[in-house]
Amino acid sequence: MKKMLARGEGMGGGVRRPRRLGLRSKSERPRTPRAYLAVVTTIAIPFLLASVNATVGLPPAASPSTLASALAPPLRYDELSTISPAALPEHSVILTVENGDTLDAVLTAGGMSRGAAATLNAQFGKVLDLRRLRPGNLLRFHYDAAHEVDSVEMKITGWGEVDAVRGANGFEVTTREAMQREIETTVAANIDSSLYEALRTAGENPQLVQQLVDVFQWDIDFFALRKGDAFSLVVKKKYSGDDAVGYGPIVAATFTHEGQTFEAFRDESTAGRGGYYSRMGTPLRKQFLRAPLQFSRITSTFSNHRFHPLLHYFRPHHGVDYGAPVGTPVMTTADGVVIDARYNAGEGNFVRIRHSSRIETSYLHLSRFAKNIRRGTKVTQGDVIGYVGMTGLATGPHLDYRVSDGGTWLDPLKLKSITPDPLRGDSLHQFRARVVQLVPKLAAPAPQVARVAAKRRALF
Repeated sequence: MKKMLARGEGMGGGVRRPRRLGLRSKSERPRTPRAYLAVVTTIAIPFLLASVNATVGLPPAASPSTLASALAPPLRYDELSTISPAALPEHSVILTVENGDTLDAVLTAGGMSRGAAATLNAQFGKVLDLRRLRPGNLLRFHYDAAHEVDSVEMKITGWGEVDAVRGANGFEVTTREAMQREIETTVAANIDSSLYEALRTAGENPQLVQQLVDVFQWDIDFFALRKGDAFSLVVKKKYSGDDAVGYGPIVAATFTHEGQTFEAFRDESTAGRGGYYSRMGTPLRKQFLRAPLQFSRITSTFSNHRFHPLLHYFRPHHGVDYGAPVGTPVMTTADGVVIDARYNAGEGNFVRIRHSSRIETSYLHLSRFAKNIRRGTKVTQGDVIGYVGMTGLATGPHLDYRVSDGGTWLDPLKLKSITPDPLRGDSLHQFRARVVQLVPKLAAPAPQVARVAAKRRALF
């Protein structure tokens, strides 16, 4: 837990230096500060000489040392007295929840006895799911003049606040849930090193990365992004009070890659399932995804004459190898039916899926299969069917992805895909009306400011 001393009601002269706080016993509560007497230094005496001489009756020629002696007679250190507890101001301390903390431990560290902390912990549990307590949440402890905790305020990011005020019969607990709202926001950035860093620099949560990849996954190879690529998107940001807690679906987006700009506008079908279309109403979704996994690298391409690293001779390589850590999810690139899911010595654990009477895809060297993946299982584009491994003839963890058309192997990176039907009729007219409203927001995005650190508040 991190401890911060907050300015208290009626707080006067001395300021206690904050320090890191672990669990502390009752005997370690803040002690009464000693009082010290400030003596006027002689540097100010010449400016007050005339008036002081008149007051104390000294002759005009009195020396500064004589004057100081008359103003402040000598005091011994052991004659200084301490201020009584009743004269001390009330004050507050804020503790920050950190990894490994429990609410009971934080309450104890805030100055409550173990019994009182356990009781208040149980009361909090009746009005709030304590699993919401996360590192970074704040607890404010207020102390009366006798150094006893008389109130505890707990701020739960993304939810609200819980107050506990001591009364005649113990603590009374009340809750204040924050207002939930959505604000349509435009986000834009140029890519310098990665899509992830670009969104962080724009002051946004990187969870938008996955959304943006899902929108353009049929048209853009996100393994091949370059410096200078750029994007702009409109999304509804979700807030709980003043705290940003997430995002709704992307409403509209543009992505410029290798000099070509792609557009996407969201349309909700009557069944409530959203999809993305060009401004002319043509769906972005294709029959096949560009890649069966995300955020990896291509380690070997399609070839009819490749030197095998284990067998040490040239042979065809009828797929694309994607290097990725063991356990990376592997998705089916199109709707279909599993026709094989087993192990053999060369391919290791593999899944083969039929998508039409002619087209099949294969996924080799898996560490394991996803749940319920077996012969006859129907799968939908994007479903996880297994996880990257290095079973069979493999020198390292990777996925070997292959596509065949009637028994003829195709290069997956050059695969031409089939587009579903476009919007028509009233659906198309309503869609185009929304596009007219969204295009200006994408073309002139609001300036973005990166928030490097959260704003600190002494009280909340």
